[in-house]
Amino acid sequence: MKAMVLEEIGKPLQMKDVPIPNPKEDEHLIRVLACGVCRTDQHIIDGEIVTKKLPLIPGHQIVGIDETTKKLVGVAWLAKTCGSCAYCIEEQENLCDHALFTGYDLNGGYAEYVVAHKDFIYPLSDSYSPIETAPLLCSGMLGYRAYKMLGEAKRVGFYGFGAAAHILIQIAKAQGKEVFVFTRQDDVEAASLAKNLGATWVGSSLEGSPTPLDAAIIFASDGKLVPQALKNVKKGGVVICAGIHMSDIPSFPYEILWGERTLKSVANLKRQDAEEFLALIEHIPLKLQITTYALEDTNKAISDLRDGHLTGAAVILINAKE
Repeated sequence: MKAMVLEEIGKPLQMKDVPIPNPKEDEHLIRVLACGVCRTDQHIIDGEIVTKKLPLIPGHQIVGIDETTKKLVGVAWLAKTCGSCAYCIEEQENLCDHALFTGYDLNGGYAEYVVAHKDFIYPLSDSYSPIETAPLLCSGMLGYRAYKMLGEAKRVGFYGFGAAAHILIQIAKAQGKEVFVFTRQDDVEAASLAKNLGATWVGSSLEGSPTPLDAAIIFASDGKLVPQALKNVKKGGVVICAGIHMSDIPSFPYEILWGERTLKSVANLKRQDAEEFLALIEHIPLKLQITTYALEDTNKAISDLRDGHLTGAAVILINAKE
């Protein structure tokens, strides 16, 4: 089968002919139709998130046909948990001490086939095409876990407006929230998309909010945004860091945290989050902005993401058609 393989950190992926994987007794073989491109993939390739597995096939927003059931399914970041550590027992499997992750510990979806543990495969409806579904399997699901941490907040800020934010703003608007979007000053396309999707206000990530926010989610991986968000959140508010990787957070005065403000991070996701999200979007139809790439052009997709040349989400087409 054809696959895009990471052989050396910091180097482009290589198109290789590799054997079709043989599923173990508790795994299913999946013929990949499409795989979303995630910022985490870029961080792994660039060495900002250290993987012990090389060579590695990245990709963890996988939509394909389960060769066992012949049904459309999805595979996400969380690939397997131990089921016996304290976190698993306490229904916090996203924090499992022995978790394995797709496209990081195990080969992922930048390939024609992938294997996945039978308990971590999600049945998909036909409400969305495979191309539309792919970004939902991390940008959507993990974004939803961050979104749930907003609680009852009505006036919320989104820092960064990429794949996750352009999905979550639609849920927020459907649920009656006001969304204030903070983007890079030169990112005209992201700002335009945010306005078109109903943002109450759009401005630079370095600007102050025109009104105090109840809460904010930082989707971007820039640690300098944490103090900025804290300044814009009112007393008792929360700032949520939604990414798996973030650059160092600079020191900041205690007064912008004081007032019972809370700073939280999101770690992975639980299967329950995924199932809740997939059920929710059956009732909140999403409009997705997607740029597609052929498998052999995966490096361009990663480069476009890294360089800020993408608006919305990116998806690698493998056996799917536009």
